[in-house]
Amino acid sequence: MISKFPEFGARLARLEKIAKEVAAPNAADVDANSRFPQETIDALREAKLLSVLVPKELGGEGYGMRELGILCSTLAGGCGSSAMVLAMHYIQVACIARHARSSAFFQRYMRDLVENQYVLASMTSENGTFGETRTSICAVERKDGRFKLDKDATTGSYCGHADGILVTCRRAPDAASSDQVLVLVRKGDYKLTQTTTWNTLGMRGTVSPGFKLESNGSEEQIIPGSFADSSAQTMVPYSHILWASLWWGIAADAVARAAGFVRGAARKNPGSVPPTANRLADVANQLQAQRQHWFSLATEFDELADHPEGAAELQSIGWALKMNHLKINASETAPQIVHKALQITGILGYKNDSPFSLGRHYRDSLSGALMISNDRINSKSASMLLVYKDL
Repeated sequence: MISKFPEFGARLARLEKIAKEVAAPNAADVDANSRFPQETIDALREAKLLSVLVPKELGGEGYGMRELGILCSTLAGGCGSSAMVLAMHYIQVACIARHARSSAFFQRYMRDLVENQYVLASMTSENGTFGETRTSICAVERKDGRFKLDKDATTGSYCGHADGILVTCRRAPDAASSDQVLVLVRKGDYKLTQTTTWNTLGMRGTVSPGFKLESNGSEEQIIPGSFADSSAQTMVPYSHILWASLWWGIAADAVARAAGFVRGAARKNPGSVPPTANRLADVANQLQAQRQHWFSLATEFDELADHPEGAAELQSIGWALKMNHLKINASETAPQIVHKALQITGILGYKNDSPFSLGRHYRDSLSGALMISNDRINSKSASMLLVYKDL
């Protein structure tokens, strides 16, 4: 990839090494034991890859969406859960970098993040909101420059392993359910009580059970502005684009295994084309189209982010529809591609102890349609299309 960041090639090479030598060898154990991919996160921390999107003036690299997507998709080829943790971490850092940059507290925090390579998690779900992240029941209470915030979350991805959590809540106890803010709670500020288990079909290493959160801290830790703005301009596009990139990365590794299988068959019969080669050509075409979809929107986002009028476009119906369509397409296409790869590898892809094994890829890719239900997103798109005429 050609990048405007001259050091990106070296960063990507470092991540490729982590994906191959750390994430991939531990992926089966992470999956089997539903455990946090600590070895991979430690390697990312050592390589200073957790702070690459922090603005340059605060010690980071200031990477754009394209660079982050490439990093997430590359790691996903080694371990889908590790890539999901990295993507979710980047989403939280982006919310701070893009919406709290003027805050002296958060400027210091971002410098500390670069130095200490903090891992940030999020807590947007809540019992009683039925998966609607733009609604909160809990509220932040402020007094004498301090805050108190308690939340009963249905899921808390890797919250038990994070150095800080960004929590959505109502702005005040008397605020409307949709009048929300984001609050950073730091390790030492909060107590987590696990309320559910995490024994899932896929993405097991994200360790995302339910938690009850009890927290307090300095009022400075409340991100300025409204969550409505940070959600539309940052959380939604970073989520859908980076998730799409890592689902593509999972699918790409599945196709790579299928390609290895086909090449092996070809070597056994020199001069002939294996019957499975036609299937490989078909799935390679679908894989290329999926990459182009998320990469083109990552490029468009970077252009909007650098433009003075970009914020307005990111809050438009047209952009919201693009994000919805990307999320649905990427989450439905990835398991289709893995399934086609499985048809190529046959029983060797079906076995869990084979170098061509695709079971984990299949299970991890199925999570996409459930992470913010595709039915919910389609319903919102349907409502928007009733008034949006610029098709």
